[in-house]
Amino acid sequence: MPEPRRYVLTGAPGAGKTILLDALRHRGHVTVREAATDVIAARQAQGCAQPWQEPTFVDAIAELQRSRQTSTHDPVQLYDRSPLCTLALARHLGRPISPALANEVDRIVHERTYQRSVFLIGPLGFIRHTAARQISYADALAFAQMHHEVYEVHGHHLVDVPAGPVWERVALIEKHVSCAV
Repeated sequence: MPEPRRYVLTGAPGAGKTILLDALRHRGHVTVREAATDVIAARQAQGCAQPWQEPTFVDAIAELQRSRQTSTHDPVQLYDRSPLCTLALARHLGRPISPALANEVDRIVHERTYQRSVFLIGPLGFIRHTAARQISYADALAFAQMHHEVYEVHGHHLVDVPAGPVWERVALIEKHVSCAV
């Protein structure tokens, strides 16, 4: 049986990736949640107010992302971020790239774990702060640009998914995914 086609949704924090993945899941697609949000929530539940300040934060995300790479044989899987996003996060935070993160990035690039086409979810023009999302809109845009650069350097083609109604964005993603069959 052929390997599943794993697609990544990336972009600025607060651009609507989670909402799009939820809509795609409701339409029958296999989706995988963002690891960083879950790492933050788990650490905050343990009393750490700002887990992104911890030295092990980035590696915890990469480890959870790897564990979530599903081995099911669903032909298409849609991921809210990938280890390349975690690399962009480390750079955005000014953190050194740990050996664990470097090894994971090397692995996914060498194994071609994710499709070369990556959905770049366009910002909505504002940001809603949450316990896990404490970034300004200007910083979110700079962070999105960092993602763009990291994916291009690693040989990916970015498919722009502009701001708009959820159904339009979902239709664009589904059209691209179905054309790649």
